[in-house]
Amino acid sequence: MARWLRMIGVGLVVVVLGLVAVVLVITLSLPGLPPGSTKQSPPIAGLDAALKRLSEAVQIKTVSYGPASPAKEDNSPAFHKMLQDNFPLTHAALKREIVNGSSLLYTWQGSDPALPPILLTAHFDVVPVEPGTEANWTHPPFSGAIADGYVWGRGTLDMKQTVMATMESIERLLAEGVKPKRTVLLAFGHDEEVGGEAGAKAIVDLLEQRKTRALFSLDEGSAILDGVIPGATRPIAQIGLSEKGSVSLLLKAKTKGGHSSMPPLQTAVGKIGRAVSRLEAHQMAATLDGPGGLGLRGVAPALPFGMRAALANQWLFSPILLRQLAASPVTNALIRTTTAPTMIQGGVKENVLPSEATAVVNFRLAPGDTVAQVKAHVEKVISDPDVTITEYSTHSVEATSVADMNGPGYKFIAEAVRTIAPDALVTPGLVVTGTDSKHYSRVSDAAYRFAPMRLTTPDISRIHGTNERIGTVNYGELISFYAALLRAAAM
Repeated sequence: MARWLRMIGVGLVVVVLGLVAVVLVITLSLPGLPPGSTKQSPPIAGLDAALKRLSEAVQIKTVSYGPASPAKEDNSPAFHKMLQDNFPLTHAALKREIVNGSSLLYTWQGSDPALPPILLTAHFDVVPVEPGTEANWTHPPFSGAIADGYVWGRGTLDMKQTVMATMESIERLLAEGVKPKRTVLLAFGHDEEVGGEAGAKAIVDLLEQRKTRALFSLDEGSAILDGVIPGATRPIAQIGLSEKGSVSLLLKAKTKGGHSSMPPLQTAVGKIGRAVSRLEAHQMAATLDGPGGLGLRGVAPALPFGMRAALANQWLFSPILLRQLAASPVTNALIRTTTAPTMIQGGVKENVLPSEATAVVNFRLAPGDTVAQVKAHVEKVISDPDVTITEYSTHSVEATSVADMNGPGYKFIAEAVRTIAPDALVTPGLVVTGTDSKHYSRVSDAAYRFAPMRLTTPDISRIHGTNERIGTVNYGELISFYAALLRAAAM
């Protein structure tokens, strides 16, 4: 017996050592961390003047308030005029069209009509400032103040900075006498913050009428993240290949009302609470197979060895990885369709049994999951005939298709990133929020999402939040990025 036990023990040791050897070999076969430089490029020529133009753009209150708010003044014409005044060469050389009264489409005609165009997109509307928070801003939210190495104000990160940097780059290229071989389209929407239905969608409708198919499109989405990804030893420039969809479902429970002194075993409020609790406890399946997992694997070379080994050997560590990733809201959003109860209502008085209670649950769909699958999942998990499930609004959106990370557009964007941020590791990724790219993907099979803002963890909350700002040097990098991208892709 002792001999058999020794043999079993030796066998187990051999198996464990074999597993360790396999894990090490696979981990060491991962691409190494490419060489990078921490040396920043010097500020570009004429940066001070460019910063003043960005400041002027911020001061124009192109705010999208949404359908629930009273009608506000449309400042799109003022923004259009500002662009005309500040970029005369661009407006002389490019064809400008005002789409649906407020959005803009520019065409920089290339010399070779056989080449498919490239489509650079952005939006110039911004979200409102939360009432009562104005005093919390270091500089007033629409001041466009240039101070302490930043331009301050709403739209400096989302996303007047991209509109202005794109225009700055083209104005500079025109001043150099550059003419593109490939046609360049610029699409600037006026209502992205409320869905883009009147802006980007109308532009895409026009492009489809003209049978335009772009080689690739580039919109907002990801950025250069510095210190945001735990353990990463380098900034990460993640190029979004896809964005999540969205659907909100209304749960409604109806029971007999009455006096609270004689309650049933479960009230309408209790039924809704049970339904919401079940949905939170039984999330849709997580996976590392989509663009979110691809992005996490792309970051692996910049991570500590243990994390790198786990990501490289998903065949062995997948259950552990998924459990750890699901524990953080940031990484959980990358690996599954998320479940977020956002509103709940029921009852009018503490001693009255409500006859009806409702809840709204928002789901952000990962690529591969559909609205129909989400509805089926919700019905199965709740499993209560007294709870009806309907769509809360008509604005549900499927997850977008996944762009090719081996396509020419991705390569052009990656090379342009390396010209301004040689310290960054360029990877693919998934955008968990919504952008106008959900519309632009109709006219391009390669819709990418990236703008080269350098963001730290505190900067993330500035987007749509208080003290939105962009570094002055970083804004110069944006201008250089779009110039480099245009030279590589269109010249």
